[in-house]
Amino acid sequence: MTSQELQRSRQLPAGRKADLAAYVDEVGRVTVADLAAHFNVSIDTIRRDLDQLDRENVLVRTHGGAVSAAERAGRDREIDVRLSMQTVEKEAIAQLAVELVADGSVLMINAGTTSLAVARALRNHRNLTIATNNLRIPAEISPTVFRDLYMFGGAVRTLTQATTGPVTLAMSAATPEVDIRCDIALVAVGAVDASGYSASNLGDATMMAEMVRRADRTAILADSTKLGRRLFAQIVPLEGADFLVTDKAPEPGLAAALDAAGVTVLLPEGEAD
Repeated sequence: MTSQELQRSRQLPAGRKADLAAYVDEVGRVTVADLAAHFNVSIDTIRRDLDQLDRENVLVRTHGGAVSAAERAGRDREIDVRLSMQTVEKEAIAQLAVELVADGSVLMINAGTTSLAVARALRNHRNLTIATNNLRIPAEISPTVFRDLYMFGGAVRTLTQATTGPVTLAMSAATPEVDIRCDIALVAVGAVDASGYSASNLGDATMMAEMVRRADRTAILADSTKLGRRLFAQIVPLEGADFLVTDKAPEPGLAAALDAAGVTVLLPEGEAD
């Protein structure tokens, strides 16, 4: 192929999309404006290309840009990247999840950007006792919502802005560990498949499993990009949770496994069969 023929091929949508996918994969994280300038096309054209490539699982569409498909493959992502991903879906999940929380109840919430959406969605609740390992929640949640707010100690993971380790609360080094329970745990996970719920980090998975163990009821929170996937560390099997809150109905095989495990799937209005 001559250089002129190669240049013409790059102007075709298929050629441009292939180049775009390769560029995003190389750079890792891009904005729509940067891509429009790099490929000398309009912002609307880039948006359409990114939407299609996201549907084809070639890359991950974010608010204002995209990240490489390697980010979806299970590697940890910086929280600021994840805050721009699946934002509409996370808000819908959060609105459903908080309907499970009664005023005056004791609630555990784990780390993650979906959990931050939950914290914001609790704004009309009152008199809650909240325990969390999510270091951002104190800044995200309204002080009118809770009576008491506790942070679980442990090693701090700057990548996720959360603590990781055992679920314990002690008032001092001389005070024995307090046995804690909660009415409901809202646990955002990295993946859901027929074997159960999983996360990419062993310490995170251990803390989530402890939250589930100490809860009377557990709602797993996972947007549809996490369904049908499995990550490194299992949290609990499917039957370990009471609810799966997601934005789209699981595929038939996973739906059957959830039903057999006694898990109620909660979906936004219009998404249920």
